Amino acid sequence: MYFPEVKNHPDKYLQRCPESVKKWLKQLKNAGKILLLITSSHSDYCRLLCEHVLGSDFEEYFDVLITNALKPGFFSHTPNQRPFRTLENDEEQEALLSVDKPGWYSQGNAIQLYDLLKKMTGKLDPKVVYFGDSMHSDIFPARHYSNWETVFILEELLGDKGTVPAKAESEPLEKKGKYEGDQLKVPYFVSKQWGSFFMDRLPGLENAEETLVHTWSCKCISTYSTIAIPSLEAIADLPLDYRFTRFSSNSSATAGYYPSPPRALLPNEDSVTMK
Repeated sequence: MYFPEVKNHPDKYLQRCPESVKKWLKQLKNAGKILLLITSSHSDYCRLLCEHVLGSDFEEYFDVLITNALKPGFFSHTPNQRPFRTLENDEEQEALLSVDKPGWYSQGNAIQLYDLLKKMTGKLDPKVVYFGDSMHSDIFPARHYSNWETVFILEELLGDKGTVPAKAESEPLEKKGKYEGDQLKVPYFVSKQWGSFFMDRLPGLENAEETLVHTWSCKCISTYSTIAIPSLEAIADLPLDYRFTRFSSNSSATAGYYPSPPRALLPNEDSVTMK
């Protein structure tokens, strides 16, 4: 029932891409960047979503489109285990021994994709920045197996919002992102059942005080992400040469959150203990 329902009522389930993000994608491509779309969805479903979200010309935004990628296996499988295949009327065709030109493909693996990027860029070691919203399917495998830079799109940042740190306030006005000014009103809140996505409370023994610790998810973010953002819209208005602070740039657990760390991770709350 799922696919027919989405197909018949896309407006009910899909949000159209903001114009700022579409403009940002075009700017990246005009600046000579190679844009990839990698999804585990099959080509027909990808086409349905992209036509509604980006428009009928969505293919023009990307140089390479890969569907049925079977992430996270796309990053861990070898070419023999998961070869690329061509498509004809959304039907998969013969397996390819190599991929030597941009286009639309099915299945595949990161090893042969990287070989294609070497050919397209003329560089022996092209840098890849991979955007994803799943730690399991996107961020961890892209960093662990391919050693790509990773940008974690994390909606939970909208529900645990902190203030912009003083260092970020020193950026020139023209380099400020969409969410760096007034706090955004969003329909995301800290879960009343689970609490913060980023911090957890450990009960003390007997009469000891409770302590605050980073959640497992929070530790994964700083370990496998280059930066974490609430949405693509949050960075779409920034100049293409904007320099983000990486998680690995210092020992701070909040360095890579943009535009600001979640409130639960701010220093004045890290040391809080509760009776």
